[in-house]
Amino acid sequence: MTITSDPHHPQYLDESDVRNELTRVYDVCHGCRLCFKFCTSFPTLFEMIDRHDDQDAGRLTPAQQDQVVDECFQCKLCYVNCPYVPGQHEWAIDFPRLMLRADAMRRDTGQVTVRDKITTAMMGHTDLIGAIGSRTAAAANSALGAPPGSVIRKVIEKTAGVSSIRLLPPFAKQRFSTWFKARAKIRIGKRQGRVALFATCLVEYQEPSIGHDLVKVYERNGIELSLVDAGCCGAPWLHSGDRDQFIKVARKNIKELAAEVRAGNDIVVPQPTCGYILKKDYPDYVAGPDATLVAKHTYDAAEYLMKVHRSEGTSLDTEFDGDIPAAITYHTPCHLRAQNIGLKSRDLMKLTGAKIRLVQQCSGIDGMWGLRAENADISVSIAKKLGDEITRANGEVVAGDCHLANTAITEQTGRVPVHPIQVVARAYGIAQEEFGK
Repeated sequence: MTITSDPHHPQYLDESDVRNELTRVYDVCHGCRLCFKFCTSFPTLFEMIDRHDDQDAGRLTPAQQDQVVDECFQCKLCYVNCPYVPGQHEWAIDFPRLMLRADAMRRDTGQVTVRDKITTAMMGHTDLIGAIGSRTAAAANSALGAPPGSVIRKVIEKTAGVSSIRLLPPFAKQRFSTWFKARAKIRIGKRQGRVALFATCLVEYQEPSIGHDLVKVYERNGIELSLVDAGCCGAPWLHSGDRDQFIKVARKNIKELAAEVRAGNDIVVPQPTCGYILKKDYPDYVAGPDATLVAKHTYDAAEYLMKVHRSEGTSLDTEFDGDIPAAITYHTPCHLRAQNIGLKSRDLMKLTGAKIRLVQQCSGIDGMWGLRAENADISVSIAKKLGDEITRANGEVVAGDCHLANTAITEQTGRVPVHPIQVVARAYGIAQEEFGK
């Protein structure tokens, strides 16, 4: 049995080795049970082991082991709660990384169905799908926006594996990079920072308004921006077990990102899953100085602004003469909490004078996991809990960093959340740009 999360270890994809490690970790988790509330993987695991009088995790069949793996949507909250994580305990329990290892092993050993591979291929090519979706926004959004359970949505589910009952984010007619290159340049007086923006697929193709407001808020605060020439971070490939494709994407992006850092820029990412990938996963899957350099200089959008505000010699503009909500309900995405940087978006919005109420219920999306047809029932039940908490909080404005989680909130409540950067932009009096979808 090999206790490893190193995707290049010679035993990483060995099925016998992986299953022995699953047994070891499942046994520890069954005895601990601290993470029972985070996802259905743990209650499912505990119930299956409890069926046996001796409560031996070794009695689970491969199919039962795999059910636990399939129900994990990589929220990463195990890291926040687990007392046995690597570096802190000799048991070195890394549940999320083990789930990724099991997914990669099953793919490598031919245990993944053709249907599953087709769905991964469709969802993994986010730049291709995004480019097509933006060019054909009217037709694409008509299909994606068809009522849940409608014939056209069922056809999409049958062919692409995308759930017919989930609300899907529409495509924008104008891509963010198109706007960025054509925008009127401003002259920055006192420069307080230089960043290269890793826009992410969601901002590039589906919600460019987040990028618009980020650029304007940053430039107002003396931060010079350039745009990284990079594609998708690769999360759909990683979380679907396609290790090789993820590494290929990561290497390409790391080359571009490292060059930006060496040119004097920090990297800013406005979506938490992508930020987590750059900070945590790139160094693991593409070892070397460039990956480490990129991780060290990557910041969440609010994290970077609060760094400027709290660093010696720099500070943010705190003159807010625009629209400031009395109360904001702020959803803290799991992949942002797992970065262990604190609640920087909350701190940023508090500068406006607004009162912030936190909602920390997971959305059950994890990039693409919650949009896959086979995961819809579990994911929707998790999203419903989030929707109920948002409704109870009853804030004037709902804010959240993750656009897919925000889409789940809209699905469950009918309310349309905004990114924290957009809250700050409106508080500054920056008008939202009109763009078609």
